Amino acid sequence: MSPPASTEWAAVRRARLRITVITGAIITLLITAVGGVAHTVMVHAQNDQVWRELRYGAGYGDLTSPPVCTWLYAPGVAPLPNAPDGFPLRVDVDRVRETREAVERTLRRDGTVYLVRTQLRADGDVVQAVFDMRFQLADRDHLWFALAVGEVVGLLAAAVTGAVLGRRAVAPLAEALTRQERFVTDASHELRTPITQVYTRAQVLARQAAAQEMPDPHRDGLARLADSAGRLGEVLDDLLLSASLAADPERPSERRPVDLVALARSVVAEESERARARRLTVVVDGPPHPLVVDGIESALRRAVGELLSNAISHTPDGGRVEVTLSRSAGLVGLTVTDTGPGFDPATVDQLFQRFHRGSGDSDRGRYGLGLALLREVVTRHRGTVAATGRPGHGARFTIRLPEYAPTAPDRARPLTAAHAWRAVGPRRGRPRPADGPARPEE
Repeated sequence: MSPPASTEWAAVRRARLRITVITGAIITLLITAVGGVAHTVMVHAQNDQVWRELRYGAGYGDLTSPPVCTWLYAPGVAPLPNAPDGFPLRVDVDRVRETREAVERTLRRDGTVYLVRTQLRADGDVVQAVFDMRFQLADRDHLWFALAVGEVVGLLAAAVTGAVLGRRAVAPLAEALTRQERFVTDASHELRTPITQVYTRAQVLARQAAAQEMPDPHRDGLARLADSAGRLGEVLDDLLLSASLAADPERPSERRPVDLVALARSVVAEESERARARRLTVVVDGPPHPLVVDGIESALRRAVGELLSNAISHTPDGGRVEVTLSRSAGLVGLTVTDTGPGFDPATVDQLFQRFHRGSGDSDRGRYGLGLALLREVVTRHRGTVAATGRPGHGARFTIRLPEYAPTAPDRARPLTAAHAWRAVGPRRGRPRPADGPARPEE
């Protein structure tokens, strides 16, 4: 089983890659430093040796039998047959005759380097010694080739070493993440049924208390109990969806064309009782034709439901919530705008943090995964989510998803906007998804 493609696992992979890159960089720098020092030492040693031999040859060498790669030019002495063209340098010869001081220079000619020394001998003759550096230059090229081979081998060794070190270094973290995800999934599955039973029983008791005209404190207490149980169920559903997205973000078997307009109208209809109880006006402004995206219908329903539930929770009684759908540049946009208290623009990033609780009373403060799960769902669908607002001027949340481009075999596939399971009575939280727990038998 491949590791979950979650944000945490992405961080683990980045850590492994970083260790590999750092190890490779260190080895590369070491090889480069060693090569640079070796090259500098070789060049300095070669130049010192050549100049020493050249000075000795110019002052005392046999004009008819110079050393290898050396040519001596003097008046009355014929150059050797293999002497390079362009020598002797008349300018240096004339200068030495005038100043009686030795002249040294380096020339690049004919694909090689020549060291030239012109000086006046004790017998009064001006001698010019020329040395061909081609063999020394070849040695330097061989050195660089060896360093390049060593660099390649070093990089391969660094890649292997870095991969091994990276895997071992982050292995405890990877194991901890695996255990954490397994625990969240197992715990959520085990708790769903009892939490659903508690929630349903609390609703039944609350209705019975209202029918029997029990005292208000008893009825309010049962209503709060049902509300708390419902919210706990929502947190479990969020954890399950988050773990499911992390384990298999693509979920190809569940992906299908989803009409976002129909889905938005369905979610608004599910929240109608809650909106009426608060005297809220909730409207859907969308085109008469479908706006289709490719995705997981239950996850998209949870995302849209979270936006609408968040807007209703933060809009005061008698306020207005608008759901606007549009298409632009290959993207389908859904915007939820409310007339609530808004928020400080500086806290936008905090809104999408897990278990962030907004300001407000106990009925309207949000807790759980909430908008963090919304962003995760949208990101898994290759979309974006943005929030804007100002204190006292409401809030606006916008999600944008790539528009579905059907292929020939997909044209016959039906659009989906299935209805989600709804609670028996009005709830302050968002509705459960279509794949949520079934109602237990009483």
